[in-house]
Amino acid sequence: MKFGIIGLGNMGSAILSGILKNGVLAADDIIGAEVNSERRFAIGEESGIETTGVSREAAEKSDILLLSVKPQVYETVIGDIKEVIRPEQIIISIAPGKTIAWLAEKFGKELKLVRCMPNTPALVLEGCTGVCKSPLVTEEEFETVLKLLQSFGKAYQVEEKQMDAVVAISGSSPAYVFMLIEAMADAGVAEGLPRASAYEFAAQAVLGSAKMVLESGKHPAELKDMVCSPAGTTIEAVEVLEEKGFRSAIIEAMRVCAKRSREL
Repeated sequence: MKFGIIGLGNMGSAILSGILKNGVLAADDIIGAEVNSERRFAIGEESGIETTGVSREAAEKSDILLLSVKPQVYETVIGDIKEVIRPEQIIISIAPGKTIAWLAEKFGKELKLVRCMPNTPALVLEGCTGVCKSPLVTEEEFETVLKLLQSFGKAYQVEEKQMDAVVAISGSSPAYVFMLIEAMADAGVAEGLPRASAYEFAAQAVLGSAKMVLESGKHPAELKDMVCSPAGTTIEAVEVLEEKGFRSAIIEAMRVCAKRSREL
């Protein structure tokens, strides 16, 4: 099987790294297309994969093709490659807002299409990806795709109508978490911690808390209550967060994120 990637930016290179690190495919089984020559040569040298500056070449040589470019250039890229796409190929899209129906219309033919939304923690092999497929993709083929996507984190099948929610809660949410860590660290610095230590304390607290949610089986509210001792420090902080609309701000941010995804 030959796996092609069009676009070797942050997400494309993260996916490539996960596939190679976990031995899902060998470098000889992958071809990457990237218009930025400096990035193309660097990734080719580091990974050992075949690279090209021509999207059409990657499309022609691949059995499974990942489109890892910005949503704004999807139509242009599809226009460049659609004549060489074969019915037996599997096309994977990571663009928010670009539905399976939209992709089929732009390709102008019935194809095996998979739509997914990974996130940037894929860069450290801790990604989370929502995935859906068109009816032409068999269960066996879908398992192959899931195996590729699970090489850099978790991957879960969802209904396509849920993909905009996946964008909000997973695809875009690392930005919200980074803002939280930055704010926590700023407060730590204000209270006398060195900047580097403040970032470590804040980031590790987020990492450990997330692990507790995933591994304890307890509801997040129950875990919160475990930290909030009667008349203690944490309940005072929680009261302020509630007064400032912490919860509602996050919900509203995710709402507008999902709305924007639908508009793309």
